[in-house]
Amino acid sequence: MEIVKTPKADLVEINGDTPAMRLFSLLEAISTKDQLFSLQALTDELHIPKPTLHRMLQQLESAGLLERSADGRHYGTGMRLRRLAENLLLNDILHGARHAVLRQLVDEIGESCNLTALTGSEVIYLDRVETAAPLRFYLHPGSRVPAHCSASGKVFLSEMTPSQRRRLLAHAPLEAYTPKTLTKMEHLEKEVRQIKRQGFALDNEEFLPGLLCVAVQVPNASGRSNLCVAVQAPIMRLTLDKALQLLPALQRAAEALSSIEASAAPASASA
Repeated sequence: MEIVKTPKADLVEINGDTPAMRLFSLLEAISTKDQLFSLQALTDELHIPKPTLHRMLQQLESAGLLERSADGRHYGTGMRLRRLAENLLLNDILHGARHAVLRQLVDEIGESCNLTALTGSEVIYLDRVETAAPLRFYLHPGSRVPAHCSASGKVFLSEMTPSQRRRLLAHAPLEAYTPKTLTKMEHLEKEVRQIKRQGFALDNEEFLPGLLCVAVQVPNASGRSNLCVAVQAPIMRLTLDKALQLLPALQRAAEALSSIEASAAPASASA
């Protein structure tokens, strides 16, 4: 079961031996989209008869896998589908190997570290290893933080185009969590451009008072990764200068995590 192009007409075809497999194949096509889509646009793209595609979309919507926009003419991923994706990230077979990299990083730098992914306009903690230091901020795997005021979130935002960022944050106001939170889009745009140039992001008390965080992206052979590794600590222990000195260790951990992801790719592709 896959999405293929037929050589004769260069059309996209949804293949599958059963209705369930064809619905899954349709979800694969939808999962590549970074914005809402209409029935007509998807019909034009996939070259499926409009009544057939409409029926398939209705089935996915009734199952909670898709949601319709307020105007009733556009579709997007539903909460159930997003939860499924998050659960797969939180509980996949690479967890043990990733956790070992985080543990080694914490042992090396002495502060709490986490692995994150972007889900909507929020960052989700896939894994976290705490420091042994008595003073720390505890955030468990599955915790969510806003993208616009977290180091990992700003790394993810820096990988998007300005229009993608605007769409993502259109329904998520830039809420002020502390006096240092960036609450104007023009200020956030300026910062993410700098993050793109320098290759790392800082959260200097933007989400929680007294908390400093620095994050780097986990490299991906495809060019766009949805993983970041970050260190967090109280500002009384982690100054800005010291945080920048930890970047080489973070980047080594990111490369190790990238190797873990790459080693699993062939098995995934052949499954």
